[in-house]
Amino acid sequence: MGTKRKTYKFRHGDIIDVEEFHDGRYGGPGAKRKKRVKPTEEQMWKVNNLNKAKRCRQRLLEYFSPGDTFATWTYEVQNRPPTMADALKDFQKAMRYVRKEYKKRGYEVFWIRNIERGTKGAWHIHLVINEIGDTANIIRKAWEKGGTYISTIKDNEKIYDEDFTKLSNYVTKNEHTTYEKANGQQGESRMRESNYNTSRNMPLPEPHVDKLIRWKEEPKPKKGYYIANIHEGINPVTGYKYRRYTQIRLNRRE
Repeated sequence: MGTKRKTYKFRHGDIIDVEEFHDGRYGGPGAKRKKRVKPTEEQMWKVNNLNKAKRCRQRLLEYFSPGDTFATWTYEVQNRPPTMADALKDFQKAMRYVRKEYKKRGYEVFWIRNIERGTKGAWHIHLVINEIGDTANIIRKAWEKGGTYISTIKDNEKIYDEDFTKLSNYVTKNEHTTYEKANGQQGESRMRESNYNTSRNMPLPEPHVDKLIRWKEEPKPKKGYYIANIHEGINPVTGYKYRRYTQIRLNRRE
Protein backbone atom coordinates (compact mmCIF):
# COMPACT_ATOMS: atom_id res chain seq x y z
CA MET A 1 0.00 0.00 0.00
CA GLY A 2 1.05 3.57 -0.63
CA THR A 3 3.44 2.75 -3.47
CA LYS A 4 3.30 4.81 -6.65
CA ARG A 5 4.89 4.79 -10.07
CA LYS A 6 5.40 7.91 -12.18
CA THR A 7 6.18 7.34 -15.86
CA TYR A 8 7.57 10.14 -18.03
CA LYS A 9 7.94 9.88 -21.81
CA PHE A 10 10.72 11.88 -23.47
CA ARG A 11 11.88 12.27 -27.06
CA HIS A 12 8.52 11.16 -28.51
CA GLY A 13 8.60 7.96 -26.45
CA ASP A 14 12.18 6.94 -27.31
CA ILE A 15 13.05 7.41 -23.62
CA ILE A 16 10.81 6.30 -20.74
CA ASP A 17 11.82 7.49 -17.29
CA VAL A 18 10.21 5.71 -14.34
CA GLU A 19 10.06 6.63 -10.63
CA GLU A 20 8.73 4.23 -8.01
CA PHE A 21 8.32 5.32 -4.40
CA HIS A 22 6.29 5.08 -1.21
CA ASP A 23 4.24 8.26 -0.99
CA GLY A 24 5.07 8.70 2.72
CA ARG A 25 1.45 8.73 3.92
CA TYR A 26 1.55 5.15 5.14
CA GLY A 27 3.55 3.04 7.54
CA GLY A 28 4.67 -0.46 6.65
CA PRO A 29 2.16 -3.15 5.64
CA GLY A 30 -0.62 -3.21 8.24
CA ALA A 31 0.85 -0.24 10.12
CA LYS A 32 -0.94 2.98 11.00
CA ARG A 33 -0.39 6.14 9.03
CA LYS A 34 2.80 7.83 10.18
CA LYS A 35 2.52 11.12 12.01
CA ARG A 36 4.03 13.93 9.95
CA VAL A 37 7.31 15.18 11.43
CA LYS A 38 8.71 18.54 10.41
CA PRO A 39 11.86 17.91 8.34
CA THR A 40 15.16 19.42 9.42
CA GLU A 41 16.89 22.14 7.40
CA GLU A 42 19.49 19.60 6.22
CA GLN A 43 16.79 17.15 5.10
CA MET A 44 15.03 19.95 3.19
CA TRP A 45 18.05 21.06 1.21
CA LYS A 46 18.86 17.43 0.42
CA VAL A 47 15.35 16.94 -0.97
CA ASN A 48 15.49 20.28 -2.83
CA ASN A 49 18.84 19.27 -4.37
CA LEU A 50 17.43 15.89 -5.43
CA ASN A 51 14.42 17.59 -7.05
CA LYS A 52 16.58 20.17 -8.82
CA ALA A 53 18.87 17.45 -10.23
CA LYS A 54 15.81 15.41 -11.26
CA ARG A 55 14.25 18.28 -13.25
CA CYS A 56 17.64 19.06 -14.80
CA ARG A 57 18.09 15.42 -15.85
CA GLN A 58 14.60 15.28 -17.34
CA ARG A 59 15.27 18.41 -19.41
CA LEU A 60 18.52 16.86 -20.59
CA LEU A 61 16.64 13.70 -21.63
CA GLU A 62 13.94 15.67 -23.48
CA TYR A 63 15.91 18.47 -25.14
CA PHE A 64 19.54 17.31 -25.41
CA SER A 65 21.47 14.40 -26.87
CA PRO A 66 24.95 12.96 -26.13
CA GLY A 67 26.28 14.83 -29.18
CA ASP A 68 25.46 18.24 -27.72
CA THR A 69 28.00 20.58 -26.14
CA PHE A 70 29.29 20.98 -22.59
CA ALA A 71 31.32 24.15 -22.09
CA THR A 72 32.96 26.01 -19.23
CA TRP A 73 33.52 29.76 -19.28
CA THR A 74 36.28 30.88 -16.91
CA TYR A 75 37.34 34.31 -15.69
CA GLU A 76 40.78 35.87 -15.87
CA VAL A 77 41.70 37.15 -12.40
CA GLN A 78 41.30 40.81 -13.33
CA ASN A 79 37.81 40.15 -14.75
CA ARG A 80 36.36 38.33 -11.76
CA PRO A 81 32.92 39.71 -10.86
CA PRO A 82 32.50 41.24 -7.38
CA THR A 83 29.07 39.67 -6.87
CA MET A 84 26.76 36.97 -8.28
CA ALA A 85 24.58 39.73 -9.75
CA ASP A 86 27.58 40.90 -11.82
CA ALA A 87 28.30 37.32 -12.94
CA LEU A 88 24.66 37.02 -14.06
CA LYS A 89 25.03 40.18 -16.16
CA ASP A 90 28.16 38.70 -17.80
CA PHE A 91 26.27 35.51 -18.62
CA GLN A 92 23.23 37.36 -19.97
CA LYS A 93 25.44 39.53 -22.22
CA ALA A 94 27.21 36.44 -23.63
CA MET A 95 23.90 34.64 -24.21
CA ARG A 96 22.44 37.62 -26.10
CA TYR A 97 25.25 37.15 -28.64
CA VAL A 98 24.70 33.35 -28.73
CA ARG A 99 20.94 33.75 -29.23
CA LYS A 100 21.47 36.22 -32.07
CA GLU A 101 23.96 33.91 -33.84
CA TYR A 102 21.69 30.86 -33.45
CA LYS A 103 18.74 32.85 -34.83
CA LYS A 104 20.84 33.97 -37.80
CA ARG A 105 21.42 30.30 -38.64
CA GLY A 106 17.74 29.39 -38.14
CA TYR A 107 18.09 27.62 -34.77
CA GLU A 108 16.53 27.96 -31.34
CA VAL A 109 18.97 27.85 -28.43
CA PHE A 110 18.43 25.51 -25.48
CA TRP A 111 20.71 25.90 -22.46
CA ILE A 112 21.28 24.80 -18.86
CA ARG A 113 23.90 26.52 -16.75
CA ASN A 114 25.44 26.85 -13.31
CA ILE A 115 27.48 29.86 -12.22
CA GLU A 116 29.93 28.80 -9.50
CA ARG A 117 32.13 30.77 -7.12
CA GLY A 118 34.79 28.68 -5.43
CA THR A 119 35.92 28.98 -1.82
CA LYS A 120 39.20 30.54 -3.04
CA GLY A 121 37.44 33.27 -5.03
CA ALA A 122 37.61 31.88 -8.59
CA TRP A 123 34.48 31.98 -10.76
CA HIS A 124 33.34 29.85 -13.69
CA ILE A 125 30.16 29.01 -15.60
CA HIS A 126 29.23 25.49 -16.72
CA LEU A 127 27.01 25.52 -19.81
CA VAL A 128 25.11 22.73 -21.59
CA ILE A 129 23.93 23.92 -25.00
CA ASN A 130 22.46 22.32 -28.13
CA GLU A 131 25.02 21.74 -30.89
CA ILE A 132 24.23 23.33 -34.27
CA GLY A 133 27.49 22.66 -36.11
CA ASP A 134 29.13 26.01 -35.32
CA THR A 135 28.48 26.09 -31.57
CA ALA A 136 32.13 26.07 -30.42
CA ASN A 137 32.96 29.09 -32.57
CA ILE A 138 29.87 31.00 -31.39
CA ILE A 139 30.35 30.47 -27.67
CA ARG A 140 34.07 31.29 -27.86
CA LYS A 141 33.27 34.64 -29.50
CA ALA A 142 30.48 35.29 -26.99
CA TRP A 143 32.74 35.11 -23.93
CA GLU A 144 35.17 38.00 -23.35
CA LYS A 145 36.05 37.53 -19.66
CA GLY A 146 38.47 34.59 -19.86
CA GLY A 147 38.81 31.11 -21.33
CA THR A 148 36.27 28.81 -23.02
CA TYR A 149 36.66 25.05 -22.62
CA ILE A 150 34.50 22.83 -24.80
CA SER A 151 33.72 19.13 -25.09
CA THR A 152 31.00 16.96 -26.60
CA ILE A 153 28.91 15.50 -23.76
CA LYS A 154 29.45 11.86 -24.80
CA ASP A 155 33.25 12.32 -25.04
CA ASN A 156 33.58 13.64 -21.48
CA GLU A 157 33.78 10.65 -19.10
CA LYS A 158 33.47 12.87 -16.03
CA ILE A 159 29.95 13.99 -16.95
CA TYR A 160 28.49 11.39 -19.34
CA ASP A 161 26.29 8.39 -18.70
CA GLU A 162 23.28 7.22 -20.71
CA ASP A 163 20.56 8.63 -18.47
CA PHE A 164 22.38 11.95 -17.82
CA THR A 165 22.64 11.38 -14.06
CA LYS A 166 26.29 12.45 -13.90
CA LEU A 167 25.73 15.60 -15.92
CA SER A 168 22.62 16.68 -14.01
CA ASN A 169 24.41 16.22 -10.68
CA TYR A 170 27.45 18.11 -11.99
CA VAL A 171 25.57 21.19 -13.21
CA THR A 172 23.32 21.46 -10.14
CA LYS A 173 26.18 21.51 -7.59
CA ASN A 174 25.96 24.11 -4.84
CA GLU A 175 27.59 25.14 -1.56
CA HIS A 176 26.11 22.04 0.15
CA THR A 177 27.73 19.63 -2.35
CA THR A 178 30.63 17.67 -0.86
CA TYR A 179 33.21 15.62 -2.74
CA GLU A 180 34.81 12.25 -2.10
CA LYS A 181 38.47 12.25 -1.06
CA ALA A 182 40.96 9.63 -2.26
CA ASN A 183 40.58 7.82 1.10
CA GLY A 184 36.81 7.54 0.58
CA GLN A 185 35.87 10.18 3.18
CA GLN A 186 33.69 13.19 2.33
CA GLY A 187 35.49 16.49 1.93
CA GLU A 188 33.86 19.88 2.52
CA SER A 189 32.30 21.80 -0.34
CA ARG A 190 34.67 23.67 -2.63
CA MET A 191 31.99 26.19 -3.51
CA ARG A 192 31.03 29.42 -1.80
CA GLU A 193 27.90 30.10 -3.88
CA SER A 194 26.17 29.03 -7.08
CA ASN A 195 23.30 30.04 -9.35
CA TYR A 196 21.56 27.41 -11.49
CA ASN A 197 19.10 28.16 -14.29
CA THR A 198 17.78 26.95 -17.65
CA SER A 199 16.35 28.57 -20.76
CA ARG A 200 12.57 29.06 -20.51
CA ASN A 201 11.73 27.19 -23.73
CA MET A 202 11.99 23.72 -22.16
CA PRO A 203 8.68 22.68 -20.54
CA LEU A 204 8.50 19.16 -19.12
CA PRO A 205 5.73 16.63 -19.87
CA GLU A 206 3.38 15.56 -17.08
CA PRO A 207 3.91 12.00 -15.85
CA HIS A 208 1.41 9.15 -15.93
CA VAL A 209 0.80 8.03 -12.31
CA ASP A 210 -0.08 4.46 -11.24
CA LYS A 211 -0.70 3.02 -7.78
CA LEU A 212 1.20 -0.22 -7.26
CA ILE A 213 0.06 -3.20 -5.22
CA ARG A 214 3.61 -4.20 -4.34
CA TRP A 215 7.21 -3.22 -4.95
CA LYS A 216 8.76 -5.52 -7.59
CA GLU A 217 12.25 -6.72 -6.74
CA GLU A 218 13.59 -5.99 -10.22
CA PRO A 219 12.04 -3.83 -12.93
CA LYS A 220 11.58 -5.34 -16.40
CA PRO A 221 12.00 -3.28 -19.58
CA LYS A 222 9.09 -2.66 -21.89
CA LYS A 223 9.23 -4.68 -25.14
CA GLY A 224 11.58 -3.00 -27.63
CA TYR A 225 13.48 -1.12 -24.87
CA TYR A 226 16.46 -1.74 -22.60
CA ILE A 227 17.10 -0.37 -19.10
CA ALA A 228 20.06 2.02 -19.16
CA ASN A 229 20.45 2.61 -15.42
CA ILE A 230 18.67 1.76 -12.17
CA HIS A 231 19.12 4.04 -9.15
CA GLU A 232 17.83 3.26 -5.66
CA GLY A 233 17.98 5.36 -2.52
CA ILE A 234 16.21 6.57 0.61
CA ASN A 235 14.18 9.77 0.64
CA PRO A 236 15.89 11.91 3.34
CA VAL A 237 12.55 13.29 4.60
CA THR A 238 10.17 10.30 4.48
CA GLY A 239 12.84 7.66 5.18
CA TYR A 240 11.25 5.51 2.47
CA LYS A 241 13.02 3.70 -0.34
CA TYR A 242 12.66 5.01 -3.90
CA ARG A 243 13.82 3.73 -7.26
CA ARG A 244 14.16 5.26 -10.68
CA TYR A 245 15.22 3.76 -13.97
CA THR A 246 15.49 4.86 -17.58
CA GLN A 247 14.37 2.74 -20.53
CA ILE A 248 15.70 3.56 -23.99
CA ARG A 249 14.24 2.30 -27.26
CA LEU A 250 16.49 -0.30 -28.91
CA ASN A 251 16.09 1.18 -32.42
CA ARG A 252 16.05 4.79 -31.37
CA ARG A 253 15.33 7.57 -33.85
CA GLU A 254 18.08 10.19 -33.82
